[in-house]
Amino acid sequence: MNFGRTVIGVILVGAAVACTTAGASSGPVPAPLVDLARPATPGVRTAVVSGGCFWGIQAVYQHLRGVTRATSGYAGGEASTAHYDMVETGQTGHAESVQVTYDPAVISYGQLLRVFFSVAHDPTELNRQGPDDGPQYRSAIFVSTPDEQRVATAYIAQLDQAHVFPRPIVTAVTTLRGFYAAEDYHQDYARLHPTDLYIMINDAPKVTNLKREFPDLYRDR
Repeated sequence: MNFGRTVIGVILVGAAVACTTAGASSGPVPAPLVDLARPATPGVRTAVVSGGCFWGIQAVYQHLRGVTRATSGYAGGEASTAHYDMVETGQTGHAESVQVTYDPAVISYGQLLRVFFSVAHDPTELNRQGPDDGPQYRSAIFVSTPDEQRVATAYIAQLDQAHVFPRPIVTAVTTLRGFYAAEDYHQDYARLHPTDLYIMINDAPKVTNLKREFPDLYRDR
């Protein structure tokens, strides 16, 4: 998500990989066999994931039923370096991430991860997504509880064993040390800038794929 890249570079590199966001998949991504039980009453939980530019990840989760908020931000590094200009050096340990606030009575943690692996990004790309390159664009699930770790690691093993993707999944399951919201101008970027070429080429197709593959979970806004 380097603002200095040329439009030509975005078109040539981004268009090749973004039309099918989970393009490495050889078929529909199955539901997780291991998941957290849904509570009988509404509640509030959060999940943090990273998989490339946070604009597109945020846009996907904003269209999920049961999600009450999706916030772009940084995870993996220290609070003192949770600033865009520093994170983009690739030296802070941070990944561009999204914190998903959701009602576990409506949508489960495993369902959030299924969307993450299906349409939000390509989990077989190491330290890059589309035109964005560097460890700040790595694929990661930041877990806050042993149960989240159990579900995430079991799901990755399930997908790898089923050879859902032609290459191994490189998504790291990492303990969340802290989540830091990104600058205001990064929030709701895809919604506020729908004609931005980066959004049109790299991120809008993710939402389109979400609507097609998960009509029971999709909502317009």
